[in-house]
Amino acid sequence: MSAFGRKPGTGGARPAFGVAKPMHSGGGSSGGTAPAGGDQFPPIPEELTEETSDTALSELSPQQVKNADAMARLQDRMNSDHSDNDGPQGFEASVHKIKEQVLPRLLERVDPEAAATLSKDELAEEFRPIIMEVLAELKLTLNRREQFALEKVLVDELLGLGPLEDLLNDPDITDIMVNGPLQTYIEKKGKLQIAPIQFRDEEHLFQIAQRIVNKVGRRVDQTTPLADARLPDGSRVNVIVPPLSLRGTAISIRKFSAKPITLDNLAGWGAMNQKMCTALKIAGACRFNVVISGGTGSGKTTMLNALSKMIDPGERVLTIEDAAELRLQQPHWLPLETRPANLEGQGAITIGDLVKNALRMRPDRIILGEIRGAECFDLLAAMNTGHDGSMCTLHSNSPRECLGRMENMILMGDIKIPKEAISKQIADSVDLIVQVKRLRDGSRRVTNITEVIGMEGDVIVTQELFKFEYISEDADGKIIGEYRSLGLRPYTLEKARSFGFDQALLEACL
Repeated sequence: MSAFGRKPGTGGARPAFGVAKPMHSGGGSSGGTAPAGGDQFPPIPEELTEETSDTALSELSPQQVKNADAMARLQDRMNSDHSDNDGPQGFEASVHKIKEQVLPRLLERVDPEAAATLSKDELAEEFRPIIMEVLAELKLTLNRREQFALEKVLVDELLGLGPLEDLLNDPDITDIMVNGPLQTYIEKKGKLQIAPIQFRDEEHLFQIAQRIVNKVGRRVDQTTPLADARLPDGSRVNVIVPPLSLRGTAISIRKFSAKPITLDNLAGWGAMNQKMCTALKIAGACRFNVVISGGTGSGKTTMLNALSKMIDPGERVLTIEDAAELRLQQPHWLPLETRPANLEGQGAITIGDLVKNALRMRPDRIILGEIRGAECFDLLAAMNTGHDGSMCTLHSNSPRECLGRMENMILMGDIKIPKEAISKQIADSVDLIVQVKRLRDGSRRVTNITEVIGMEGDVIVTQELFKFEYISEDADGKIIGEYRSLGLRPYTLEKARSFGFDQALLEACL
């Protein structure tokens, strides 16, 4: 007997587990030319070229045509030439060239402190005769259009953010990314494109960055090369300067819509269907504890602002952020903001400090702009101690990963609690996870709405109410998908019943 419980073969031969046999094509013989492929594996079609006839294309299967098209796109991407930004062209270039000549002479005749007290329109009126004098000295003749353009550029340079002003005033632009003085990208309708602007030099760009952060009482220089700030309209700004940024000062601006965005707006734009919209409205109104999960630029803050519209106007809401960007649509709303350490490394006020203090300020709801560390535990404690309806955002790729990240963030802190206790705290506190995602075509979708049910052993149990399923994409590269309700009875039904929305929630989920 062998170790496997069977007798060895006669004459000590190895057991016959099977013999590999070569695959043969339909009519091929053992000798001569090698077969083109086996019966079950048809031969691979030749690469499609521009000379491929319509007849040849018609002979291929749809899958083969699709594969050939995909390979052609890869080849085009590999062979593409990405040229650098050439900066402003034509009329804009001529105006900027004149500005470089006029600006030094203008500054000799103007008191910067006095100019700072005027509005842009008042400053333009004061500048007009001075600009005419300077142009006469330089022997430059401008038409009416060039004069107005020059006035605007000079006012933007002195009171505004220089070349960034035009980008900030464009309502279609959602992101501005400055990668040094010679390269600026913008996101427009979900697509990245290069902007036709340039800064004079690194010093010019650095001055603009300092102007932004100084307005919110922060600083950026070689000793503190990182800074978060915000613009007067609420747009979020991140600045990083050399030596950390090798291409020069980098500025990232996330703009927000001047008009408040509602859940109905998001549903109308295709970010979710109507049933999902109804479920989220009920979640906001019925004081569900909601975590909004997603990647960078996926629309977490927009979703949080939209959800806040459903909060009862009589409730006191406190928001806590590193750089204030939330714009809640509530009358009784108090925003709080952290404070970085000073040059000596003292005086920092963290999100955790503000959460602990917020509990003493009689809030009905506490909203965290983004959780990144041990302050997650403080928020969970608040959710479990009479502050139902609290919300936060978190970076993760799926609802399950979101729960894992929350556990890890608490474990990274100094809190000495077993992992099982942390998991139970999360399961008891969080009601709903809303997963948002920015797809490759630039669209932003709600891909999952998931309930947190409870614990089963040491595992957090969840239930998916809605999901987005990818189907295909059209000729323009737009993703086509379907929002599906999984037809499950929500566990949050009892909570909705106390507000009178149980039937509406049940109909939306089934």
